[in-house]
Amino acid sequence: MREILGEGTGSRLMKSVLILGFLLISAGLGCSGHLSQQPITLTYLDVEWDTPDNMPGLEQELQDFTRETGIHVRRLPRPDGSLNQLALWRELLGKGASAPDVASIDVIWSGTLSPYLTDLKPYFAAELSAEDPVVVGSYTVDSKVLAIPHHAYVGVLFYRPDLLRKYGYSAPPKTWDQLEMMATRIQAGERARGEKDFWGYVWEGGVDEDLTCNALEWQMSDGGGRIIEDDGTITVNNQQVMKAWQRAAKWVGSISPPGVVAFTKWDAQNVWGAGKAAFLRSWQGDYGIIYRGWPLSGSPAVRLSELGVTSVPGGRTGRTSTLGGNGLAISRTSLHKREALELVRFLIRRDGQEISAAAHSEPKGLSVYELPRAFKMYPEVAKSEGAGARLVARPSVPAGARYEDVTRAYTGAVHSVLTGEKLPSRAAADLEKKLVEITGFQTHHAR
Repeated sequence: MREILGEGTGSRLMKSVLILGFLLISAGLGCSGHLSQQPITLTYLDVEWDTPDNMPGLEQELQDFTRETGIHVRRLPRPDGSLNQLALWRELLGKGASAPDVASIDVIWSGTLSPYLTDLKPYFAAELSAEDPVVVGSYTVDSKVLAIPHHAYVGVLFYRPDLLRKYGYSAPPKTWDQLEMMATRIQAGERARGEKDFWGYVWEGGVDEDLTCNALEWQMSDGGGRIIEDDGTITVNNQQVMKAWQRAAKWVGSISPPGVVAFTKWDAQNVWGAGKAAFLRSWQGDYGIIYRGWPLSGSPAVRLSELGVTSVPGGRTGRTSTLGGNGLAISRTSLHKREALELVRFLIRRDGQEISAAAHSEPKGLSVYELPRAFKMYPEVAKSEGAGARLVARPSVPAGARYEDVTRAYTGAVHSVLTGEKLPSRAAADLEKKLVEITGFQTHHAR
């Protein structure tokens, strides 16, 4: 099954040429109008597709859709970088009748792109009722559901079952304290064996959206709030947040490499993929585990005989996993809404069929332990129902079009603590002031 690729995949020059070519074709289609004797061609702006060679399975699906319906689909690729992608989506969806008909949008884009998208709630009531409320809520603005959840990703902890057994642990860590203890012991033991560059725990600490996801898990699991709550209240300046940030800062150079403060997810996965870490915080989805299991997408081949995946560890209020992924949206100005609805239904239905077909085929060497509750399709989850992490959505809906500025401010504050530039109390206070300036929202200090 498909997963979102990371930064730097493929040739940027080639992507630029492809995007320009597709946009010119798309613009020509929009201007020429539909001739009754010609088949309808939908344009599909795909956040998961960056080069023609990527995801041949989806290309086959789109051909199947054309055979079933007679409707053609022209897929538009994405550029590198989430901010570049959002800028392109906003520009193209604002083009009126020549805008793409269907767009897959990141889970954090709903508030920003809401003026350009169709309310899909009247068309997908049954599908939405079966989804996790947190997932649906991330695509809901002013009671309008602007995208149908397509591929959900959640934060998880990958671990080495062989190393846990070797050092006497019967299960992966459930709390941050347990993670620190296990990572410290395993790291020391492996280094004593000559693995001098072995680390206990690797994660994404660079200044980008993955750090927002990590830090949100840290603070939410200790009762520190969601940065900005659904009612628009800013809650980030509190003791629980400060303690969570400080705890992570102590990992840097102890159980995590000093350079972790610059790690993207690909950097972290590369260390893990080389067999140089016991634990990795990363992303997975239902189908990602079912179909690919391991190695992780984008990493070198993980040359291990087995792999474990569990919920992200937690603190005093439990375990929390940040929601990621994308949904399928339809342009408000599409000239082919009926056909666009058919494509969305087809893609959702096809994913469901593929997951159902593979749901009882467990990947060899994969240990599943107390996964987040969002992994409802995976049969092993039923054995530990209610034990996994709860989902948390980033505050992209309450922040709306200002979310880009909010997340930049947040990652900057967290990073300043990780690098020792600021004390947690100063960073939290400065961040609160900046968020008030960005949003105009009120503050509330949790006790």
